[in-house]
Amino acid sequence: MNALLQVEDLTVKLPVAGELRTVLRDVSFSLDRGSTLGLVGESGSGKSMTVRTVARLLPDGADVRGGVRFDGADVFDLRADALRSYRAKDVAMIFQDARAYTNPVRTIGDFLTEAMRVNDRMPKAAARKRAQELLAEVGIGDPERRLRQYPHELSGGLLQRVMIAAAVAARPRLILADEPTTALDVTTQAEVMAILRRMQREYGMAMLFITHDLELAGAVCDETIVLYAGQVMERQASVRLHEDPLHPYTAALVRARPEIDRRVDRLPAISGHPTTAYEAPDGCAFAPRCSFAQDDCLAGVPPLLRIGPGQTRCVQMPDLRGQLMPQSQPQPQPQPQSQPQSQPQSQPYVGSATNEEAQR
Repeated sequence: MNALLQVEDLTVKLPVAGELRTVLRDVSFSLDRGSTLGLVGESGSGKSMTVRTVARLLPDGADVRGGVRFDGADVFDLRADALRSYRAKDVAMIFQDARAYTNPVRTIGDFLTEAMRVNDRMPKAAARKRAQELLAEVGIGDPERRLRQYPHELSGGLLQRVMIAAAVAARPRLILADEPTTALDVTTQAEVMAILRRMQREYGMAMLFITHDLELAGAVCDETIVLYAGQVMERQASVRLHEDPLHPYTAALVRARPEIDRRVDRLPAISGHPTTAYEAPDGCAFAPRCSFAQDDCLAGVPPLLRIGPGQTRCVQMPDLRGQLMPQSQPQPQPQPQSQPQSQPQSQPYVGSATNEEAQR
C-alpha cells in the first residue's frame, strides 16, 4: 500500500529565550491511506509538535530539518495557495479542548459554514444545509436549532462532535487528532470515538491519533509509535504493544497503567523525571530512568532497529525481549468458588454511540 504521509528524519528546533532548542529529533514514520497511527508518550514527548509540523503550523523562526511528504509532495515546499489548499482540503485537525478553538460570540452555524463559504465559495444557504447534514451525521439531533446556539450552550461531548463535523466537512484525506477525548468523561469519550471511527471508515480517511491512553490506542490504532524526549522509542502493531513491548520505556508505561482485575497497593512508577529533547543525554534519552541501562546505552544515540515487523531504539534488543514484563507483576485475584461467573470487565470504548446526549 502506498503511504499517504511520510515523515523522514524530522528534527525541529524552536526559538526559546534567544536560542534554538530541539523539540523533535530524527523522527521517521509513514502512514498508509485509510489507516490509523497512534502517538503516545508522556507530556512533552513531542506528540503535539509532530502533528503541528505535519500541518506546518510552526512558529516563526522554527528550524526544520528532514522531510514531511504528503501524497509525494514536500509539505515545506508548498507555496501560499498550495499550502492553503493543503490545510483546507487535505488535512484537518481535531483538538483536545474544543472550547478553546471556537469563538464564544459566534454561533455553531457560523463556525461550521465559514470554511465552506471561504474555501469552497459555497452560497450561504447551501453551506447552512450542508452544516445541518454534518451535525446529523455526527449524531446531533435537531441540527437547525443547534446551528443557532453558541458554544457555551453545548456540553463538552456535543461540542466535540461539532469539531468532528467541522474536520470532516471537506472530506480530508488525513485527520490529525490531538487528544480529542481527554477532557471528556468515559461514556462521552466512547460515544465520540465511535463517531470519529465511523466517519473515518465512511470517508476512507487516514488518522494520526494522539493520546495518553494506551488502552485507547490499542483499541483505535492499527500501529502505535511511542515517543520520548522528541524521539521515536518504538513502533509496532497496537495489539502487540501491551504483551510484547520492544523498549523499556514502553514496558514501564504498560506496567504503570491501572487494571480493574488486579489489586496493588501502589502502581509501579517510572523513576526520575521526564526529559525534553533539548535536555536529553548524548546516548539513549531514557537511560537515566531505565532499570536495564548499561554503559553502551550512553555511547551514542541508538539507531532504530527492526525487530520482526516492529522497530525499537534500544541497543539491548533483541536480548531483552521477553524480559521487560516481569513475572512479579501482580496477577488477577481468583474468583471465589461460590461465584463461578466472572465479573464483566470494563472496555476502553463501545462499538456505537448512543444518541441520548445529542437529543437533550
